[in-house]
Amino acid sequence: MNSLFSKRPTLLTRCLSVAAVAGFVICGSLNRAAILAADAADAAKSDFSASEQRLYDAVRYLASDELEGRGVETEGINKAADFIAKEFAAAGLKTDIIDGGPFQKFTMTVKSEPGPKEQNKLAFVGPAKEDGSPQRLELALGKTFNSLAVGGSAQFDAPVVFVGYGITSPEHEFDEYKGLDVEGKIVVMIRKEPQQDNPHSKFDGTDSSRHAFFTTKISNAFQHGAAAVVLVNDGGELKKVAEADERAWAKAVEQFGKTHEEHQAIESPTDDQTAAYRLEIKKLAERIVNLSKNLDREPDRLLDFSGAGTESSHAKMPVFFASRASVEPMVQAALGKSLDELEAAIDEDLQPRSSVLEGWTAVGEANVVHQQAEVKNIIGVLEGEGPLADETVIVGAHYDHIGMGGNNSLAPGTVAIHNGADDNASGSAALLEVARRYGSLSGKPRRRMVFLAFTGEESGLIGSGHYIGNPVFPLEKTVAMINMDMVGRLNDNKLIVHGTGTATTFDALVDELNKE
Repeated sequence: MNSLFSKRPTLLTRCLSVAAVAGFVICGSLNRAAILAADAADAAKSDFSASEQRLYDAVRYLASDELEGRGVETEGINKAADFIAKEFAAAGLKTDIIDGGPFQKFTMTVKSEPGPKEQNKLAFVGPAKEDGSPQRLELALGKTFNSLAVGGSAQFDAPVVFVGYGITSPEHEFDEYKGLDVEGKIVVMIRKEPQQDNPHSKFDGTDSSRHAFFTTKISNAFQHGAAAVVLVNDGGELKKVAEADERAWAKAVEQFGKTHEEHQAIESPTDDQTAAYRLEIKKLAERIVNLSKNLDREPDRLLDFSGAGTESSHAKMPVFFASRASVEPMVQAALGKSLDELEAAIDEDLQPRSSVLEGWTAVGEANVVHQQAEVKNIIGVLEGEGPLADETVIVGAHYDHIGMGGNNSLAPGTVAIHNGADDNASGSAALLEVARRYGSLSGKPRRRMVFLAFTGEESGLIGSGHYIGNPVFPLEKTVAMINMDMVGRLNDNKLIVHGTGTATTFDALVDELNKE
């Protein structure tokens, strides 16, 4: 944390300027002459020096060891929430919006783990063969399937339906559930989305649209009444894995040769140089052996338990990830086509190939244990005045971090307080300072301004997602949102502003500010 404070937080101040001026433009707080006059007066009073000190103090407290890295399961994050709420109130914001207070409370999953192995099982049972023998495809936990943390716990014995990529997209006139009744059934779907390699695909070209996300697919299945979801890799993923394995192996072999050549070029190497060379060669040789094993492995790799996330919104709908090979015999038997052929057909004409897998049922259960915690977004409001007063502008930042580390840490094996000075004490401090600036104005903005400190961002945008699902003010009347994330970096004195193309005024505004 010391490096963050080696210089005065000038970049935070610049972020403050961008957010404040953008807010003036959107909210129309004052006319431009009044803004310039106020800025001149502020400068004359060295107000920026005071702002910098407040930013410094806020970041220093939020990133202190006392707050335990602001993990969602820690007491430290509650201290952070209380601090932000008090600062909102001190800035003159209205903080009695929700049940007389500033907190939008909800529960989220802070830890997920699979239950007993015998309570996580999956099999596909098909029509009897010609000789009368049963068809049963028994999947092996950890080898041909995994239960996923994003799912729930339940037992099931139900028909199987293949739903392609599991997409319902009215804007693209593409619905793989159309004409199908999947209520109480098990849906098998492919990861991602069609035409991944087509830059002209209506699903955002070669980028992933929202329909490729696990959460979108799983929620769509839930909304259609599915009893469970079985995901399998897409063909494109298999190709990427195989190519990545090949590149990694080739790079290691190249490095092995380079290291050997460099040592051979030393005319009279010292004992230390020789020892270092042998150690490096040994490491590279071991790496080549391990990477060679990957080349021999099937690229159809299973997602691990938390591979699709750890938050579950569907407590009674299990979600599994299975190997293509384990599902292929069932699909072939029922539809007479392979998964590769079905994918290729969908990619070619963007027409669904969904179908009930006649005669096949899925039998099994999932047991997923979710540890819950109460968390809270923090909301402060400045009401608007005039004909646009019922419109809302949100200025936000997430205030949580990753506590003692874990999978989201840059050092995932380290158990220690992760202070999160930049991510995102910096954005939280800037949020508070923008609130102070607006709260100190004598006039009201033309639009309502909502200052929103989100929680659960590090766990997958949970807090912002909760607000979207439970808005305090109507979303259809929310006209803009300015978010501040990791604005405390001092490298090259740069501030990166994303999303300027979402409003006609933003590009020109940023260009103007960049001249200063």
